[in-house]
Amino acid sequence: MAAAFVYRLLLSAASIVNVLPIGAQRHTASDNPSTYNIGGVLSNSDSEAHFRTTIAHLNFDQQYVPRKVTYYDKTIRMDKNPIKTVFNVCDKLIEKRVYAVVVSHEQTSGDLSPAAVSYTSGFYSIPVIGISSRDAAFSDKNIHVSFLRTVPPYYHQADVWLEMLSHFLYTKVIIIHSSDTDGRAILGRFQTTSQTYYDDVDVRATVELIVEFEPKLESFTEHLIDMKTAQSRVYLMYASTEDAQVIFRDAGEYNMTGEGHVWIVTEQALHADNTPDGVLGLKLEHAHGDKGHIRDSVYVLASAIKEMISNETIAEAPKDCGDSAVNWESGKRLFQYLKSRNITGETGQVAFDDNGDRIYAGYDVINIRERQQQHVVGKFSYDSLKGKMRMRINDSEIIWGGKQKRKPEGIMIPTHLKVLTIEEKPFVYVRRMGDDEFRCEPDERPCPLFNASDASTNEFCCRGYCIDLLIELSKRINFTYDLALSPDGQFGHYILRNSTGALALRKEWTGLIGELVNERADMIVAPLTINPERAEYIEFSKPFKYQGITILEKKPSRSSTLVSFLQPFSNTLWILVMVSVHVVALVLYLLDRFSPFGRFKLSHTDSNEEKALNLSSAVWFAWGVLLNSGIGEGTPRSFSARVLGMVWAGFAMIIVASYTANLAAFLVLERPKTKLSGINDARLRNTMENLTCATVKGSSVDMYFRRQVELSNMYRTMESNNYVTAEQAIQDVKKGKLMAFIWDSSRLEYEASKDCELVTAGELFGRSGYGIGLQKGSPWTDAVTLAILEFHESGFMEKLDKQWIFHGHVQQNCELFEKTPNTLGLKNMAGVFILVGVGIAGGVGLIIIEVIYKKHQVKKQKRLDIARHAADKWRGTIEKRKTIRASLAMQRQYNVGLMASHAPGTISLAVDKRRYPRLGQRLGPERAWPGDAADVLRIRRPYELAKSGLAPPQLGLGKTRPQQNQLPPRYSPGYTSDVSHLVV
Repeated sequence: MAAAFVYRLLLSAASIVNVLPIGAQRHTASDNPSTYNIGGVLSNSDSEAHFRTTIAHLNFDQQYVPRKVTYYDKTIRMDKNPIKTVFNVCDKLIEKRVYAVVVSHEQTSGDLSPAAVSYTSGFYSIPVIGISSRDAAFSDKNIHVSFLRTVPPYYHQADVWLEMLSHFLYTKVIIIHSSDTDGRAILGRFQTTSQTYYDDVDVRATVELIVEFEPKLESFTEHLIDMKTAQSRVYLMYASTEDAQVIFRDAGEYNMTGEGHVWIVTEQALHADNTPDGVLGLKLEHAHGDKGHIRDSVYVLASAIKEMISNETIAEAPKDCGDSAVNWESGKRLFQYLKSRNITGETGQVAFDDNGDRIYAGYDVINIRERQQQHVVGKFSYDSLKGKMRMRINDSEIIWGGKQKRKPEGIMIPTHLKVLTIEEKPFVYVRRMGDDEFRCEPDERPCPLFNASDASTNEFCCRGYCIDLLIELSKRINFTYDLALSPDGQFGHYILRNSTGALALRKEWTGLIGELVNERADMIVAPLTINPERAEYIEFSKPFKYQGITILEKKPSRSSTLVSFLQPFSNTLWILVMVSVHVVALVLYLLDRFSPFGRFKLSHTDSNEEKALNLSSAVWFAWGVLLNSGIGEGTPRSFSARVLGMVWAGFAMIIVASYTANLAAFLVLERPKTKLSGINDARLRNTMENLTCATVKGSSVDMYFRRQVELSNMYRTMESNNYVTAEQAIQDVKKGKLMAFIWDSSRLEYEASKDCELVTAGELFGRSGYGIGLQKGSPWTDAVTLAILEFHESGFMEKLDKQWIFHGHVQQNCELFEKTPNTLGLKNMAGVFILVGVGIAGGVGLIIIEVIYKKHQVKKQKRLDIARHAADKWRGTIEKRKTIRASLAMQRQYNVGLMASHAPGTISLAVDKRRYPRLGQRLGPERAWPGDAADVLRIRRPYELAKSGLAPPQLGLGKTRPQQNQLPPRYSPGYTSDVSHLVV
């Protein structure tokens, strides 16, 4: 507020002055001024005298002053009234054309007057070198545009704090600072520098609590209550002398200045009259003497002007304050030359940063003893060999709080911890307690689940790898604990959210990590993967188990169990074999058909030869040779066909032998392989491939894929498939819904050893380890790490691996199953039996077709026979009628002949008697003709009746009665017996 008031007064004063233009002339290198006036605004006469003496000696130092160059001093006394200081600078310094101003002030007069000098000189671009001003406001180049100082600002003590913390190995601190500009500046300097100061993240100093108070306080009690509940017992304090007295007074009443407490304070607080014993403080070297700083400032200025003279032209300095529009470019350039100086002076190594603040300033480390005695126990000084500052502290000379010689731990170590875990087999098995249960089993530990949404608690019991580790860990390093499950059931991932009132994004953690970051838990004992994102916000112990990332998939089944016997040959080879059988059969038939020695030719000449080899027999022969069945008939006869048959037999032998060997390899010896070769498998990298893979949302594996640029395409594909828990993903892999699950190798190897149908694919990638998570700066980190290393050496971790990860002998059984040849069963050979069944069914179907066809043929043949019989019978009837007519005609002719000749004793009569036997003679069946019985009887009956005297014979057409002893001929010479009805 005071500085702003002085700045407004300065602008008002400048506006009152008449504006008179001052011409600026351009000089060449040889026209640089030969005289340079250096102004001094000093606090006392001794300083003024020393300033004059220093400039007088400077003119004789050829190292800093070139020939024909002379320096003159122009000094005024510092006035406590800043307005008078402004006018004195204008009237007595700027009017004398000063090229720079050295300013000093009494510590009790405040910084208003030096600020007035800086405002006025900076308005005309005249460099100002302060030798006693240490406020943070002078580092603001927007206001103090040309201000340098040979003393460091107060907030640079934060750099020394970090060196001391690094020396004492304190990693968690509480910062106490006033709410003014310097207090906030030292906090910002500490936080900014600590991010880049430490090479090892594990030893980085973190701020557990920040206590900000208003200056000129009356009580500090309310802040001490918060400090007492914190873990850290290391307090870094920036406060004025008056405020430090109040803080030390109240802290002593709360017993926070004694044994176990470490106070590191700045220079102002070190001067409090009630500073407790054991407090460590800083004291700037050459802080109260102006003479060394006056000399160093003058020589720094001379060094800059000398270099500027050799490099460029220097215009003359402004003449008065009457021209508010003057723009002295040489002054701006001179200020840049001043900032680049690095010389060895009376106050040490003098150099400046970009703000013009002194760097490489030396400090003494002060230890407060009895009766407020200040004892130097260390130094923070410039090491010329290494070119940087170096801290040297003699620990044996330090007396700590409570008059202790032993360095305090710097932290209050709680012995009862809140431990969180999460269900992840086989590391943590979770079982819900029954309604009638009051306690867990001996190998289990209670692990309730707190539901934040409805503030309810569900009782569970936990056991497993991590629970056994926690039990042993608590015994080894001696702490008690309360175990609970993760509130949201997740390991934790971060969400980027906008900070309040800013565009910057901050990470907000969920799950186990969020509980630890927000200090709602002290430790995480779970399969927690160590990765950079988490290590930035929490502490990790050394890994208790090393692992990586792998892929879980279900073992691929064979293509088809029904056609397993066809696997030895490819489809193309089977087709070629089938075609070859019929081609060979055709060629055999043709060779035997056209060969002169084949059965086809011999069967026509020799009735004793077998039937010729037809096409059907040739096919049967080819199949019989191929299937190694006996060939009883239909073999080739010709030499050419038999040669081909021998070649075909050799072919069949090779094919059958090859099939037998490959069948054994496919169905007995071969074990199924994995579908994927690993993370570099093209099917995983190819986003167009129909292959589903996933991991767990927000897990360490998910973070790994986010970091890997080469896996970005794969991550975009699997991101939509990710699961909430690993258990769900593993169940989907077993069911076949998910083809590949990417997760920690320890869990997946356990699942693969438990279920022989699952297998891990490819080599491990993204190797890391499981560690125990703790809060940043936790006092238990080192103890936990040492205990885990001891567990590894003693074999305890190996014992846990065998008990929980390898799950007894299950993994060995899987390995034995993998090495044992397969036993062929119905599942493997079902296709062969189905093929036989198909053959049987085909044979039955064919025989049914044959029976039906045969019945149809028999019926057709019967119809043909009936029709043929009817036709033959009709034809026979017609022939009979023709014969009867012919017989009757002959009889008539015969009768006519008899009537003409009545000589019974003639030879013709004797012939006729022999020719026509007696009618009564019975005919034998062998002489009878079918169909003639009725006709003969019809003819003979009238004659028999006539002979017996019963009736006269009726003769044919002529109705002439024959002679009594003459009978009609029994057989007609023109009658031919019909035997067609006897032929079927």
